[in-house]
Order: sequence, then structure tokens, then C-alpha cells
Amino acid sequence: MRMLVINAGSTSLKLRFLDTDDTLLADHELPAVKGAFDEHAVAAQLAGLDGVDAVGHRVVHGGPKLSTAVLVDERVEAYLHSLVDLAPLHQPPALEGIDLARRLLPGVPAVACFDTAFHASLPAAAATYAVPQAWRNRYSLRRYGFHGLSHAYASRRAAELLGVEAERPRIVTCHLGAGASLAAVAGGRSADTTMGFTPLEGLVMATRPGNVDPGLLLWLQRHGGLTEPELSDALEHRSGLVALAGTGDMRVVLARAADGDGDARLALDVYVHRLRAGVAAMATAMNGLDAVVFTGGVGENAHDVRAAAAAGLRFLGVALDPELNTSATGDADIGASGAAVRTLVVRAREDLEIARQAREVLTSGSGAAAGERPTLR
Repeated sequence: MRMLVINAGSTSLKLRFLDTDDTLLADHELPAVKGAFDEHAVAAQLAGLDGVDAVGHRVVHGGPKLSTAVLVDERVEAYLHSLVDLAPLHQPPALEGIDLARRLLPGVPAVACFDTAFHASLPAAAATYAVPQAWRNRYSLRRYGFHGLSHAYASRRAAELLGVEAERPRIVTCHLGAGASLAAVAGGRSADTTMGFTPLEGLVMATRPGNVDPGLLLWLQRHGGLTEPELSDALEHRSGLVALAGTGDMRVVLARAADGDGDARLALDVYVHRLRAGVAAMATAMNGLDAVVFTGGVGENAHDVRAAAAAGLRFLGVALDPELNTSATGDADIGASGAAVRTLVVRAREDLEIARQAREVLTSGSGAAAGERPTLR
């Protein structure tokens, strides 16, 4: 089954066309403006694709009712629209991508694959917020987690590289990009993660702050007179590395820090401090650690960040080979010889995970593909 994978973001639309054996037949990235795409440019790219059998869409939030990939229909699409407030940066572009593909590829089945789905297996201790039960029940408040497509692929690929069965290793996957999160993956399932109800929780990111004392936000509302839209804009667009160093580009932060820039140095130190603490917390959730995996734009390319993180995790058995760490390209083991915990770099390939899930929905005769539609009312 030839699969077109669409990953729609606020600044770009990524199109990857995979053959039945996952050979990459076409790879295009088109610009977007606030999640809006040039339909004519997309149509021109799709016209060059021969034999699209199905479309797999990356959708960030599946909410409380969609915890597996699902065939897209009007009911599913309407439900996904209701979740926009939970992921305002990510959900609208995904919905625009679904609508665009339906118009340009009429009759081709489309499957939505969710970043939250991988974390549906979180145990209650990891998923539950200690807030009033009435709130949890009425508003479906829980820790959903994100980047699940990346964490699922990276953990499975890591098991392959380690030469062990996916059910065995205890892995912390570090998805570090503009957005960043960690996952504790034990037995191939998510046991804990750093993002929560929305993609704001957890690590420091390019423009998002990660963990912030909720009392600080209440104080700003009460004493600073900040409105909810003002707080939301600041937390989504003006925090994280941008707030500390004036840029969300880790490459620039590293270069400035190396040149002695104090703000960049602080930004890097805060980033790495949260990263180390998060990895240790994920290991605790699994009662041990067999491997750490770095993926995403920063995780794959910023060897200085990997080295700084590993330097604070020696007590867990993490140790890098400096030469392997610096020279790593593609999927690689960068751990020091004899280290108790292996350290890997894995190229992010959410497209392969989306294709795998979409084919399963369309060929297994289960779930929405077989007419057993999820309850969305």
C-alpha cells in the first residue's frame, strides 16, 4: 500500500510518499503561514505522485476519545475541531491538511494518527493530576503526553539497534526539537512522559517554558493584570529559549554561549538542567534504565547538548564516547565502551510510524476501518 504521509505544522507542510516497503519515493516541504497552505503549490506536488493508495495524517491531539489511529470521517473531523484549544499551535494545521488532502485526493482513504495515542498506556499514577475529582471527570483532565509518534518509532528503532526484543529494554526517548519531551518506554509502552494536558508542560522548548508554577500564573493575573489571551500568547510564543536568549534556535544559542554570551549560557544551562532532571525522573518511573535515545532536530544534531546532558547522568550509568558523539550521523550508538546504559541517536521518522499505523487501520479489519466507529458523543 503506497502511503502519502502529511505532517502539517504552523510553518510548514511536510509531504512524504512511501512505497509499500517504506522506500521513500518523494519528500517535499512547503511553507505555511499560521497553518495555512498554498493549495496550488500542494496540488502541483501531489500531481507528481503516482498511485497514492492512502493518506496518513499526523494529528497532535486525539483527546480522551481517540487513543488509536482512526479512519477520518465527518464525525471524527468534527471531534478533532473540538480539541483545538488543547493544542492551538498544532491542531488547526493538521485539520487544514486533512481538508486539503480530501479536496485534492477525492476518494483516497485518510487515517488520522495521534501523538497522544502512544501515551494512552500511562498508568494512573503517571496520568492523574491531583486536582478536584469533579474537574477531572467533567473536563477529562489528565496527562495526555505528546510526540507519541516520534517516541514510538525511536524506542522501537532503538531496540533494533541494540539487538534486543522491543518488549525488553527500559528506554528514555528524548525528542528534542522546537518542541521537546521525554518518554519512559518500558516493554514497548509509555510508562511516563514530560508533557501533560497540553504541550506546554515539561522541558524548556524553543518558545514554550515547560514546567511553571501555576501559582506564578495566578499571581500575574491577580497582580499584573494579565489576561488569559496575554498569558497564552506569552507561554506559547515568547517563553523558553526565546525568553532567555532571544532566539529559539539551539544552534545560535550554542554558538553564542561558546562566545561568552551570558544570556545564551544561562539559556543552555536551564535547558540542560531540566533535561537531566527529566531523564532521571523517567528512569525512576521504570525502576531502571537500559538506554537513552536522542532524536529530533536538537537531539540528532546538537552533540554539545547530548554531551552536557550525559555528563550529569553518570550516576545512572550513562557515558558517551566523545568521538562517536561528535561524529554521529543518522542512527548510531554513541555510548562509551562498557557503559552500563547505552546511548543512541535515532533519526526522527514519524512518517514511518504514521504509515505503519495507517496500514494497520486499513488492512487489519479492526476499529474504524471495520465500521466500529469510536464513540464521539
